[in-house]
Amino acid sequence: MPLGDKACEDLTCQDDFMFKAVMYSKELCMGVLEAILNQPIHDIKYIGEEVSFKAGYKSKGVRLDVYVEDEAHTVYDVEMQVGTETGGELANRMRYYQSQMDADILAKGKDYTELRPTIIIFICPFDPIGRGWYLYWYENTCRRDAKLQLGDEASKVLLNTCGTGEGITPQLQAFMDYVNSGIVRSNPLVQAIDQKVKEVKKNEEARLSYMTYEMHLRDARKEGKEEGRAEGKALMMRIWKLLQAKTPFADIAEETHVSIDEVRQIAHEIGVVY
Repeated sequence: MPLGDKACEDLTCQDDFMFKAVMYSKELCMGVLEAILNQPIHDIKYIGEEVSFKAGYKSKGVRLDVYVEDEAHTVYDVEMQVGTETGGELANRMRYYQSQMDADILAKGKDYTELRPTIIIFICPFDPIGRGWYLYWYENTCRRDAKLQLGDEASKVLLNTCGTGEGITPQLQAFMDYVNSGIVRSNPLVQAIDQKVKEVKKNEEARLSYMTYEMHLRDARKEGKEEGRAEGKALMMRIWKLLQAKTPFADIAEETHVSIDEVRQIAHEIGVVY
C-alpha cells in the first residue's frame, strides 16, 4: 500500500510540499511575486512558516501556505489551489483568509488604522472564473463608478495557468507554463525554480521530510484532526536510522508497526538500497 499519493521524484510545483519548498527560498519567492505583480520586490520576510490561524473556540483553522511581508509592509498570502472549487467557493475562502490576516495584525496590539495592505494570491491550474483569462485581479470599487476605489488596500488575485489570449508579461507567461505543464523556457526565474525542484528531489533530508509530511496528512485525514505531527516525525526518524543501519525490512516493520511495503517505499524514497 503506497504511503502517499505520489513518490517524491514525481512531485511538481502544483504539489503542496514542493510548492512550499520552492516558495520558502527567499529569492524564488520574491521572483514569483515580481512576476505576478509586475513590479520589483526588494525584500521580504516570512511572517510564519505555514501559519495556522484560529479565530476562536471550535473555529475552523486556516493554514496559510506562504505568508510574507515586503519592504513596503504589504502582506501577501500565496496559495497553490489544485482542487476544483468554483469562483464563488474560492471567493469565500479568500474572504475568510482576509479576515484572519487582518485579525492577526490587530492581535499584535495595533489599531485598525494600522492595517497593512494585503494581497491574497491563489495560483490555479484551472480556470476558476470561466472567462479564459490568465489573471483575475479584484479590488473593492463603487458600483456606480468602478473607477472609484474604496481604498481599503485589500486585493485578491486569481491566476489561471491554463489561460489564453491575454497580454501578460513574458516572465509571468513562463511561470504559468511551468506550473501548468512543467515546460522550462529560457527564463532565469523558471530555470531557477526547476533547479530547486530537482535539488529537493535529490536531497535525502527533504525526501525524509516529504515522507513525514505524507504520513502526517494520512493520519490527519484518517482521524479528522492534526494531532500527532511530532509523533509522526519521530517515527520517521526512527525508521530512517534503522534503514541507515541496514536493519532488515521485516525487523523495522515489527519494531515500528509499519507495514513492510511502507518500509520498502520509505527506503526507496530516501534512496537507501541494501
